[in-house]
Amino acid sequence: MTDVVLKTINLSKRYKGVNVVDQVNMTVKKGDIYGFIGLNGAGKSTFIRLITGLTLPSQGGLDLFGQSDQNGLINARKRMGMLIEHPAFFPHMTARENLEVIRMQRGIPGKECIQRTLDRVGLSHTGNKKVKSFSLGMKQRLGIAIALLNDPEFLILDEPINGLDPMGVVEIRQLLKQLNEDYGTTILISSHILSEVHQLATHYGIIHHGKLIEQVSAAELEQKSQAHLLIKVNDTGKAVAVLETVLGTTEFEVLPDGMIKLYSHLDDGPFISKTLMDHNLSIEQLTPQRDTLEGYFTRIIKEGSV
Repeated sequence: MTDVVLKTINLSKRYKGVNVVDQVNMTVKKGDIYGFIGLNGAGKSTFIRLITGLTLPSQGGLDLFGQSDQNGLINARKRMGMLIEHPAFFPHMTARENLEVIRMQRGIPGKECIQRTLDRVGLSHTGNKKVKSFSLGMKQRLGIAIALLNDPEFLILDEPINGLDPMGVVEIRQLLKQLNEDYGTTILISSHILSEVHQLATHYGIIHHGKLIEQVSAAELEQKSQAHLLIKVNDTGKAVAVLETVLGTTEFEVLPDGMIKLYSHLDDGPFISKTLMDHNLSIEQLTPQRDTLEGYFTRIIKEGSV
């Protein structure tokens, strides 16, 4: 039995002559939490609609659980659950009643799945409370419950934490970790909140202008995240001149807030400090760091745009 859940082969979608998804070759393996990240308009949602069958590709294809023909994909998608954009609820019904309607629509046998799913997402306590009175976090949990009702092996979530308050974000993160660790659910999560993806994902795919420009595991990301010295001084422009003329380096980046990431001379902190002070610069911060997911993502996007 293959351990590959999803494999796309040159998958493309063209709208009005533009490839919004452009020859994407992605692999998601069983047990992965795959963080699918990219700027707004990069092609994330269109890609998800392609693999869930909501739109047809212009070119290329995909395998789901080893199936690639039309009938095979239809059957394979029965092993999936999805939360795309904002789920539709019956606001004057309870969570249980909403799940009962979905169960009947999908032809899922037996009602045991409803209590099991409510327990799994932490909504079993809601009783007779109508969905219209739910918090945004509770509604997101109910959306995930709808996606989980058929006990899917592969869960696809498009921006599941968008708009949640900090507590709601933590709750959804804990829920997804539990689904993955306790039930072995493979998850593909699309999000622009990179700090949250970083706390969940075991693997990443970075999409830019419709192209998948990198796939990387969490362990590989840790190795690739570039070390640097983070420098804050009273005069950024003067410090840049010192780095270029005195130290002879252009391996640095000036951030919007005026701080400097220096990617060279990593073991020369005292020397850097003395050099800057010798040129009458006041040092407020000089600390060794590594890129966050946001930093790595920004750097890869810039390189992919060259």
